[in-house]
Amino acid sequence: MLRHPNVASTLRSRTTLSLPPPTMLSPSPPPSAASPTKTTLPSSLSTAPSKPSFHHFPISSTSSNSHTLHSIMTRSNSKCFFSSGNTTTPIAISEMTRTENPEPESDVDESLVVVSFYKFADFSDHAAMRKPLKELCQQLRVSGGIILAPEGINGSICGIRESVEKVLAFIQSDDRLKGLRRVESPVSPEEEAIHHGHSASSPLAAGEDAPFRWDHVRVKLKKEIVTLGMPSISPIEKVGKYVGPKEWNALISDPDTVVIDVRNNYETRIGKFKGAVDPCTSSFREFPSWVEEHFQLTGCGLPEVEVDNSIKSDESEMENPKQNMPKRVAMYCTGGIRCEKATSLLLRKGFKEVYHLEGGILKYLEEVPEKQSLWDGECFVFDKRVSVEHGLVPGNFKLCYGCKQPVSDADMESPEYEYGVSCPYCFSSKSEEEKERARARQRQFERWGIIGGPDKGRRPSSKPDSGCAKPNQLSRSV
Repeated sequence: MLRHPNVASTLRSRTTLSLPPPTMLSPSPPPSAASPTKTTLPSSLSTAPSKPSFHHFPISSTSSNSHTLHSIMTRSNSKCFFSSGNTTTPIAISEMTRTENPEPESDVDESLVVVSFYKFADFSDHAAMRKPLKELCQQLRVSGGIILAPEGINGSICGIRESVEKVLAFIQSDDRLKGLRRVESPVSPEEEAIHHGHSASSPLAAGEDAPFRWDHVRVKLKKEIVTLGMPSISPIEKVGKYVGPKEWNALISDPDTVVIDVRNNYETRIGKFKGAVDPCTSSFREFPSWVEEHFQLTGCGLPEVEVDNSIKSDESEMENPKQNMPKRVAMYCTGGIRCEKATSLLLRKGFKEVYHLEGGILKYLEEVPEKQSLWDGECFVFDKRVSVEHGLVPGNFKLCYGCKQPVSDADMESPEYEYGVSCPYCFSSKSEEEKERARARQRQFERWGIIGGPDKGRRPSSKPDSGCAKPNQLSRSV
């Protein structure tokens, strides 16, 4: 799904309230006959049971979202910046020494954490959560992106642990969103310094290498939390069987199992499971068309899928006739959300035995030792880390800001690579006009630290200084 710097416009605050310590519990299943349950693999594939993979943070009250938000935001103080009323102008750290009666420092863990989470749920009134959720994130200086839709919630956020947990607790104060499926990633000390605005090159605002801009959070309303283009497909009604990371190797090593990577081609290009089928799609919306083209389907009751002829496969694949549906299918994606929805599609299409990796690649790389791993390469992530390796340590890829695709050191040596403009994967598809616009944006960023300049989105506070008269123009007062 994830799925990118300016002077800070919102403040990161720490509240004096604290949540109870997290309890390791399995996420609550959706209240439906199709609720996903932990898989028991066929006896030939079974291995030792794995521990629950996700945290569930209990809420001490069943009050409404607005009441929860009020209680969370009641008391706060800022470590590096100060705000009064609605003012959002940051004040340098050195100026904080002038404030009177500063509150004593508390023992709060200042280390950052990145948490990706999602939950499919019947969430028809999702729009009501947007405003209070965004205000809470801004108040706590939690950054990232969150999608709200009638089918649930999907997001990836970054901040100090206490603040992130409060945001997740607020989300789960709605009973329909309890038991978020979540994957947690650490942040390096260097990224923390940039994120907090303490680096020499970025004294006030998060630099471009931070995992997320701490001053910015997006909370969007969409039709789907992950876009398949088929609203009738609902994991709430029908979904495949979860397989934990420690059982995954046995499943995909079985010759009767067909392993499908449901991610996009720019993701599979830098890493995938050994032996996995790559649909070579450029977006998740193309996956139903790929299924239609490659398998003889028996499912019914679904609307016809319009085949996207722009999807190109290898010539050898194009010559092959449609395959019979395999005995067993195992699917995976970055964090689990896309393959969960894909299992619902395949079950509706008539596939009988469909599995998916619980927690996605990220949970697998976190829990499975590298020596036992069947993963080959790096995993693309939708934030400034770009890619991660085993143990979720940052990988070696950078991001092309012209097309948002990962590029390697070798790619950046190509004559087609121009920082902020193009790379070998998008150079030929961009016109000279598009490249020149990208160069202009890059110049703005290098000069101001923000695309569009320092006054972007604001009305100038005063008219341009008229005191600079032309050399040959006399003052009227003379």
